[in-house]
Amino acid sequence: MPTVSAVNLTAQLLLLLLWATHPTMATNWLSLARMPRSRPVSGAAPCGRLRGLSVGQVGVCRARGEVMESVRKAAEMVIEECQHQFRNRRWNCSTTPRGVNVFGRVMSQGTREAAFVHALSSAAVAVAVTRGCSRGELERCGCDRKVRGVSPEGFQWSGCSDNLSYGVAFSQTFVDETERAKGMSAGRPLMNVHNNEAGRKAILHNMQVECKCHGVSGSCELRTCWKVMPPFRRVGAVLKERFDGATEVRLSRIGSRTALLPRDPQVKPPAARDLVYLAVSPDFCRLDPSNGIPGTAGRRCNGTSRLAPDGCELVCCGPGYRAGRAEMVQRCSCKFSWCCSVRCQQCKNTVMIHTCRE
Repeated sequence: MPTVSAVNLTAQLLLLLLWATHPTMATNWLSLARMPRSRPVSGAAPCGRLRGLSVGQVGVCRARGEVMESVRKAAEMVIEECQHQFRNRRWNCSTTPRGVNVFGRVMSQGTREAAFVHALSSAAVAVAVTRGCSRGELERCGCDRKVRGVSPEGFQWSGCSDNLSYGVAFSQTFVDETERAKGMSAGRPLMNVHNNEAGRKAILHNMQVECKCHGVSGSCELRTCWKVMPPFRRVGAVLKERFDGATEVRLSRIGSRTALLPRDPQVKPPAARDLVYLAVSPDFCRLDPSNGIPGTAGRRCNGTSRLAPDGCELVCCGPGYRAGRAEMVQRCSCKFSWCCSVRCQQCKNTVMIHTCRE
């Protein structure tokens, strides 16, 4: 008969086996956002201890450690931006309390929510790394002086532009690594890589030109111009629009290769900048802890809007919501002093709030 210690050892080995054989999700690196800032994310030893990284990503970490702090910042950007863009939707990018799967098992289901997170994640890495280049925080890159153009007024310009090519290249190396390691013949890796690229294109297609005038009394006789990335809030908004218009696809064989084609043959094939998904999303109405879905009970909603995404009927999955009054304290009657301070009063206002029934 086995002893208690033998049973405990067997249980520990089973847990280790389950952990080791659990499929690595491509977005698990987002768990870097949960690490304390004081903990290093580069170096041979620290890279090996970073939970959520695939074997290939650990190799990237060890080879290009200086970039990993930018990757940590990117993980934080993804969570913040996702929760901003979906703050009024049933699925509001709620995070799990612990573990490497930050957004729960919904990321493993090939839904349009997973498509959005993949696109946003790849864009965030490209943006964060490019910012590091422009700020001189990374030794291997700086600003991009090869970018040139012609202004509407006919000025030929070139300057110290954001080095997006370096950021995009690193995003492809780091974010796409998990998918390419699995092989590009299955539906999910093809879906993820397509959406990763769509996220990076959301930056490329929204680059902006900034200029500075030089000359006597600001006459702009000489102008220095350079290309800059759009604000990440703009990137998130673009991808949110792509989310709303995402295409459901299926894995198809074309000759000797596999590809993703629209499930509905009447729908035109998605462009490179469009988002695609393989599985229909759950309704996100009811609490489902096993899949990381908190449900909508207790959520605030817009009681004055019926058909908008933030309306109570949609958020609460029907007419199940209650109305109540609440007192809000806000700053008011603000006055600017002669120097640089602002003095405000505290005003109390009674407002109507609506929340989903529990």
